[in-house]
Order: sequence, then C-alpha cells, then structure tokens
Amino acid sequence: MKIKLAQTDDDLLKCRDVMLALRPHIEAAAFLPMVKDMMQAGYQIAYVESEGKAVAALGYRHLQFLFNGKHIYIDDLSTLPEYRGRGYGGRLLDFVAETAKEHGYEVITLDSGFHRHEAHRLYLNKGFRIASLHFSKNLSGYNLH
Repeated sequence: MKIKLAQTDDDLLKCRDVMLALRPHIEAAAFLPMVKDMMQAGYQIAYVESEGKAVAALGYRHLQFLFNGKHIYIDDLSTLPEYRGRGYGGRLLDFVAETAKEHGYEVITLDSGFHRHEAHRLYLNKGFRIASLHFSKNLSGYNLH
C-alpha cells in the first residue's frame, strides 16, 4: 500500500469525499479553497488510493508547543466507510510516526471526539495514550460535536 502526499488540486479533490465523511459540516465546494488556505499554514494530507480514488486520508501539520516541543499534530484521519477494517488508518498513522522520527520529533498528538470509539481503539492499539482533555468554547452556537 503506497501513501501519497496530496500536492495538486486534483490530489486534494481525490481526498474530498474521504475528508467530508469525517467533516460533513463542510460544504463540498468549500473544501478545496479551505484546504489550500490551510496548506499555506503547513497543513498536509497523506492518502491511500484504491480504484482511482482516495479511500483513506490523514491531515496533519508540524507544530511546536511549550509543553511538548516540536511534534506532528493530526487534524483529521478518515477512511471511507466501505474501506474500513483494511488497515489503511493504521498505515497512515505509521506514516506519520515515520515522518516524525525523520524530523527528530518525539511526539505525535491528536484530538478525537468522545463518540469515536472505533478510532480510539485504533489510536490505543498504535501506542497513543489519553494524555489530556481538550476544551473549546463555541462562540457562534454551531455544534461541531
């Protein structure tokens, strides 16, 4: 299974359905401009392709915080429902771990919604631990779950 980095508009559009499966609140037409804007701030998408389309994708960025130094933060990890259970998500997490090691980072972080039990099982099986709670305050009234 080959992991690719989305670099062109066509690559990003291949990833749109996978990402919108995780982020259904985003309008399909807004996806490309939003991701291209995020890429200007370092966001990247790695993906697995099957049958000419992306079936799993992981959005991440390199960050530095006072509490854990330079690390990779995973924003998004999604697999199309009909392709789940085939190891794609695990392989993308391995890819990010390899990337972090290549940069000399010792930490990978992510946030995950409380209701995403299948994802939590994957993260725990891949050596992640529950290290904190993430708090947010929504000022617009929109519920992101």
